[in-house]
Amino acid sequence: MSKRIAGPEIERLIQLLAKVPGLGPRSARRAALHLIKKKEQLLAPLADALAQAVDKVRVCSTCGNVDTTDPCMICTDPRRDPATLIVVEDVSDLWALERASAMNARYHVLGGTLSPLDGIGPEQLNVRALVDRVASGEVKEVILAVNATVEGQTTAHYLTDQLSDFDVKVTRLAHGVPVGGELDYLDEGTLAAALKSRTAF
Repeated sequence: MSKRIAGPEIERLIQLLAKVPGLGPRSARRAALHLIKKKEQLLAPLADALAQAVDKVRVCSTCGNVDTTDPCMICTDPRRDPATLIVVEDVSDLWALERASAMNARYHVLGGTLSPLDGIGPEQLNVRALVDRVASGEVKEVILAVNATVEGQTTAHYLTDQLSDFDVKVTRLAHGVPVGGELDYLDEGTLAAALKSRTAF
């Protein structure tokens, strides 16, 4: 059993920080110590921001995004193209696509991927709401922006099957050579996908 190095409040702070993705116990201790040293400049404002997040952050009932309003700002933005719906696994994927500013579309967050071994089936994902949105007739294209993993591709095939009865174009993100990538550093799967997805020059 390890010795306690601080009071229970500090120990609890370290334990909670250690649950944040990317922070292990050692990083959590360093982060906690840094926050405590900068109590007025960092710890107090962080505690206030966390308290406000607990009170105000909502999950959008339309798309599954997180925001302080429901429906979220993306769903209520009149400049967004309602005919194009980008389906993502998680909110972090939505945020990544938004940072790219590549499309002015609307989104749908699944909340994960199909994984029978982990007990995740269609009922655990936001699939029914996606089918209902497409069934409304406003959506003309569904872009499946899921990860190129076995689970992601399984989910994409399942969704394509679920949407096959509707008059909607279903597309997926291109897979292959990343911008700035060198062929020598790419894995075989990426190279094979790039060759299959080749386009006219």
